[in-house]
Amino acid sequence: MNNTAVHASTTLSLKGKTALVTGSASGIGKRIAEVFADAGANIVIADLKLQEAQATAAAIALRGVKTLAVAMDVTDEAAVDAGFAQVQNALGAVDILVSNAGIQIVAPIEDFQFADWKKLIAVHLDGGFLTSRAAVRQMIASGRGGSILFMGSVHSKEASKLKSPYVAAKHGLEGLAKVIAKEGATHNIRSNVICPGFVRTPLVEKQIPEQAQELGISEDAVVKTVMLKDTVDGEFTTVDDVAQVALTFAAFPSNALTGQSLVVSHGWFMQ
Repeated sequence: MNNTAVHASTTLSLKGKTALVTGSASGIGKRIAEVFADAGANIVIADLKLQEAQATAAAIALRGVKTLAVAMDVTDEAAVDAGFAQVQNALGAVDILVSNAGIQIVAPIEDFQFADWKKLIAVHLDGGFLTSRAAVRQMIASGRGGSILFMGSVHSKEASKLKSPYVAAKHGLEGLAKVIAKEGATHNIRSNVICPGFVRTPLVEKQIPEQAQELGISEDAVVKTVMLKDTVDGEFTTVDDVAQVALTFAAFPSNALTGQSLVVSHGWFMQ
């Protein structure tokens, strides 16, 4: 294999850019923030858990970039707008937004509580709207444009049992991204969606016993016959897989790559 091709992503530069990643104190968001920092971006760790966000920001600062930790509830309009104002004052306008914050709740639709439906939709869809609106406002005002990335899922493309609001929300993010791509083009704002398969984060780890109970099968069977059964190699997608896709979208130099979604799922879903 050509090693130059394998490591081509290291040539992608975000130098001089400011990137805000929601839900980035841990998991996929944290890894995206680290990869963006290695590409030269200043990093904003926006998370509900401020102390964890501060610890992550401090660790990433050791990579030689500016960092900022911001407490942000992405479902709260005032909190989102205040957080973006804090970033503007400290680091300048946001150039890259990764709307990554997410939760999961699983249950059959006949048992799904409306309060749980609204909670999940709020985090994924309301959060995507509120953070992208704030980012677009700063990107237009700066005159530099920017890149907005939504964390979709293979569930942006197809469905699984027990996940009615999650699948609905992830489909919705694709529509939101396409509208922003059309509206943002004149301001040099690009908008795209990353669609991972199952990544073994705490969010997924929590689902394994929950689905085992709901489906009446073992946890090992959940992994092999539910989560990974349609992959080409029986492997989980990794946080690095997702972060490299995020870097490609964020660093892409033109509007040629906008309004798109890219599935990274070990072949679980093939477009």
